[in-house]
Amino acid sequence: MKNSRIVATMLGALVFLTVARGVQAETIQAVLTGYEENPPVSTGASGQFKASISRNDDAIAYELSYSGLEGTVTQSHIHFGQRSVNGSIVIWLCQTATNPSPTPGTPICPSSGTVSGNLTASDVIAAGTTSQRILAGELAEVIAAIRAGAAYVNVHSTPLTTGGEIRGQIRASRKQ
Repeated sequence: MKNSRIVATMLGALVFLTVARGVQAETIQAVLTGYEENPPVSTGASGQFKASISRNDDAIAYELSYSGLEGTVTQSHIHFGQRSVNGSIVIWLCQTATNPSPTPGTPICPSSGTVSGNLTASDVIAAGTTSQRILAGELAEVIAAIRAGAAYVNVHSTPLTTGGEIRGQIRASRKQ
């Protein structure tokens, strides 16, 4: 009787751990440099994007840090595009007074430092290139692009590099 309780307890714990492991959040990240921009930018600036996709894929909690930008920060985004290809903006990470985000609640970009937020379907805008086929609100499509290696983060600055001063391809790293 005692042995069967121990076995049942161990099996219950094993099932719980297996189920819990399958629903944990996924960490994604990118290292941003000028060399990742298209075309490449020679700059001493650098940055890091860290985020976590929620267990049910309905939100992304992020933190974007950058420093050393040679221009004035104007905006930062997640774009839909593979390495070395420019793609459409699909999510704004931060905005400035001169370049406001079309989605309410987007944080203000610091000139240097860290910005963070929580992204949901309401933060996804339609891809500017119609053939890319991501529509407003399609967070699942953005997450699929991230997992496929077809999304990047960049920080734009002006007047030196209006197309972006630093950029990094987002990669999924692990389940937490």
